[in-house]
Amino acid sequence: MKYSEIVKLYSALEATTKKLEKRDILSNFLKEVPVDLLPTVVILSMGRVFPAWKETELGIAENIMIKTISKITGISETKVKEQVRKAGDMGIAVKNLLGKKSQTTLFKKELTVEKVFKNLNKIPTVAGSGSIDKKIALLSELLTSATPEEGKYITRTVLEELRIGVGEGIVRDAIAKAFNVPPDVVETAYSVRNDFGEIAQIAKEKGVEGLKKLDLKLGRPIKPMLAQKVQTIEEGLKDMGGIAAFEYKYDGMRAQIHFDHGKVTVFTRRLDNVTKQFPEIVEYAKECIDAENCIIEGEAVGIDPKTGRPQPFQRLSQRIKRKYGIKEMMKEIPVEVNLFDIMYLNNENYVKKPFEERRKTLERIIKVIPRKFQLAVQIVSSDPKEVSKFYKKSLSLGHEGIMIKNLKSPYTPGSRVKHMYKLKPEKETLDLVIIGAIWGEGRRSKWLGSFILGARDSDTNQFVEVGKVATGLTDKNLEDLTNTLKPLIVEEHIKEVKLKPELVVEVGYEEIQKSPTYESGFALRFPRVRRIRDDKGPEDADDLERISILYEAQKGKK
Repeated sequence: MKYSEIVKLYSALEATTKKLEKRDILSNFLKEVPVDLLPTVVILSMGRVFPAWKETELGIAENIMIKTISKITGISETKVKEQVRKAGDMGIAVKNLLGKKSQTTLFKKELTVEKVFKNLNKIPTVAGSGSIDKKIALLSELLTSATPEEGKYITRTVLEELRIGVGEGIVRDAIAKAFNVPPDVVETAYSVRNDFGEIAQIAKEKGVEGLKKLDLKLGRPIKPMLAQKVQTIEEGLKDMGGIAAFEYKYDGMRAQIHFDHGKVTVFTRRLDNVTKQFPEIVEYAKECIDAENCIIEGEAVGIDPKTGRPQPFQRLSQRIKRKYGIKEMMKEIPVEVNLFDIMYLNNENYVKKPFEERRKTLERIIKVIPRKFQLAVQIVSSDPKEVSKFYKKSLSLGHEGIMIKNLKSPYTPGSRVKHMYKLKPEKETLDLVIIGAIWGEGRRSKWLGSFILGARDSDTNQFVEVGKVATGLTDKNLEDLTNTLKPLIVEEHIKEVKLKPELVVEVGYEEIQKSPTYESGFALRFPRVRRIRDDKGPEDADDLERISILYEAQKGKK
């Protein structure tokens, strides 16, 4: 397939803001794509080269792109940077520069989707001496053959900034419409495979029945089931039918452990593979799991080696990102794994089995090593007074609160369900993405001083403003945030900067208000940053639907 064909798709999608039009444009395109190319086209339409569950990343920074553009155009890196600043978008800058390029390449080949995808897939495999030059060569080969418009989208894809407003919701609905399958069937299939390219191919070849037969796959992470929040124990008990399982709510890293005949893989709630970062979890799993294969879930909590008490997640997050000095970090921040669910055992899917059966199965196959690899502390009760004591005990031990689980409920991957609740002492918070910032004044002028918060539009995968925050941050916080956010600046206008939506923060607020000022339609009153959520990516941020639900619930309490 000619790469120009997918560029026409990008242009059409970028030209409209209407979700249904985007769905129809993508759907009509997918119908015509050869079945063997569907996985490639779908993943590229989402602005990615690899599915979300793969740990492979392109890892191309702006400076490498600037060197590449300088090489193929003969323009100095300084002038390329000037063009990028002027355009406010590297993709547009590349389009302009390729359009002005005076030299013409002899024997210029027309780009194909396959060629672009092949070169981009090679980039992460390049390592060692001269790796940057080799990466530049792979990019140069593409951009030298590209038209200006093709160069724009290749650049955006490489930098993971496609900007065509296509998120998971639109892709799901486009696949459903293209191949005449219900969106909920597509969604369910995606929740266990996490690869829309694979889903599209199966939908075209095997239809509804093919998607329904998709099962969990060892080594392929499952989107975790998420809890809703309740305000009281009584509210939780009532919704669970008067009796429920209650567990400590740990402040740690959601750990999904895949065990296959002694091979262990560990994923986070973001589906990141962190097996290398947590070798002790691998050893615990090998020693403690009595099964041929399984997928189990728990919370890995950082423990203070001096006091034995749990450390805040912010401390543990240092280990998640660490690639070197693993042994030192193991001593400094040892982890305790608290297991609470099982989704797969000895080639059998357990997600539809009731929670009480899944818990008993987990108890049966796990050999407990206290304070290292153990089951989440649990009681089953219908007595609010007993649960209240349990709740207070959890808090006294340094945990966040308690989980409330329906004994008869299935495991529902990728959903925020009403058969699992969380109860914490503080008021409801939101996980939002910092999408912009404003430089401070006076002694804070060297730091970004206030931050623009964005909520996710789950259909378009864009982030829309819901407020600005400057409270809840110390000078040290501002300095650290500035250092973290500087590489994410994509546009700068005097004092205000636009940021690549990547950093998630937990935000408290007084109330949610309707707002004609913000594109989201909502505004947070007196927002304040509680903490940085290193365990979450932008795809995990709260969306407009959740804000709308909280707004309606808030109205009902007035």
